[in-house]
Amino acid sequence: MKLFIPAVLILLIFTPRIFAAASLEQMLIDIEPQVIEWRHHLHKNPELSNREFKTASYVSKHLESLGLQVQKGIAITGVVAVLDSGKPGPVIALRADMDGLPVLEQNDLPWKSTARGELEGKNVPVMHACGHDTHVAMLMGAAEILVKMKSKLRGKVKFIFQPAEEGAPRGEKGGAELMVEEGVLKNPLVDVIFGLHISAGTDVGKILYKEGGAMAAVDPFKIVVKGKQAHGAYPWLSVDPITTAAQIIMSLQTIVSREIKLIDEAAVVTIGSIHGGNRSNIIPSEVEIVGTIRTLNKAAREHMYEALPRKVNGIADSMRATAEITLPLDYYYPITYNDPALTEKMVPTLIKSAGSDNVIYSKPVTGAEDFSFFQEKVPGLYLWIGGKPLDVPANEAPAHHTPEFYVDDSAMKTGVKLLTDLTMDYMDLH
Repeated sequence: MKLFIPAVLILLIFTPRIFAAASLEQMLIDIEPQVIEWRHHLHKNPELSNREFKTASYVSKHLESLGLQVQKGIAITGVVAVLDSGKPGPVIALRADMDGLPVLEQNDLPWKSTARGELEGKNVPVMHACGHDTHVAMLMGAAEILVKMKSKLRGKVKFIFQPAEEGAPRGEKGGAELMVEEGVLKNPLVDVIFGLHISAGTDVGKILYKEGGAMAAVDPFKIVVKGKQAHGAYPWLSVDPITTAAQIIMSLQTIVSREIKLIDEAAVVTIGSIHGGNRSNIIPSEVEIVGTIRTLNKAAREHMYEALPRKVNGIADSMRATAEITLPLDYYYPITYNDPALTEKMVPTLIKSAGSDNVIYSKPVTGAEDFSFFQEKVPGLYLWIGGKPLDVPANEAPAHHTPEFYVDDSAMKTGVKLLTDLTMDYMDLH
């Protein structure tokens, strides 16, 4: 009898959890075909940044069908809905980005995109060449499951469908930065935010994570070197902005190689554009240099902001030229910084979702993500999930932002489960 009572108590304690896990697994199986269908529709009908009107309508109708109160038009086309469990607990935000890219799809798929859009006055092809269609579909699926499991939740879940992650059109604002400005993390006040990104080069079923600087800050800049025009035959009469610009470009690379502590985190200075002059025998009066800085920790970013003007102005002065520096240029993204305590706390959830063999500690990425604007305000965790078919070698997987970009439908279930598990486990921990 002494052995029988503890066994009964154990059964009573753990049966609800076992039942919840079993019911969640069945929900994931049941909803997977629908999530794939949503993904195919979204992939076939992509829209450019700040122009996601049909996508927003598609998402809104689904959220409204779940009985959620939906806010539309946030940051132009953003959609937000809140699930209130009716019980005290944390407010958890889940985010998916919605925009496509001006890329002409080359894949032979039944749901291939043939969409067109307007970008800066030009008619361009549009494709979900970075997987945002999968992000939206996965969050739609997680929302449906969490609504069905409302009785097991504590607190609130805020579903954020974000426009313009790829960058707003020239002259416009958009994306996560504008959503934050418009109060998306308030009413109710968000305690924590989770986001994920599909990876075309990572096997389906895998989850990648990293605490701290996971993706780089991006800070574009422009330098205008001003000198004195002269005939190419008489260079001593000039103040040559071209030779000055050449020295500046080479010198900027030494910030990384000689001033940044690379054993901590990587940093990058890239020059993407240089314009000056129009004839072989005329030394022009000015040269324009445009580039970008990418850093993975705050100290390196601050050092770059100090070092770049120091280098540029010093060289310009030594060449009798002047320089005008704009840093940042027209936009910037902060570091995608995964809160270390939050990351450590949620690693068991990653293992539960995918299995210990499928959870991989990742190296940082020098690409950028505007999810970082949310993380500046509240603790956040940004993760990668695999989308590469298992029979495709990693070196043959098409890259993001290319016409051949492809991720497999079987990744959808992993993403829906991960978003659901992160939400429920965080609520259980708080």
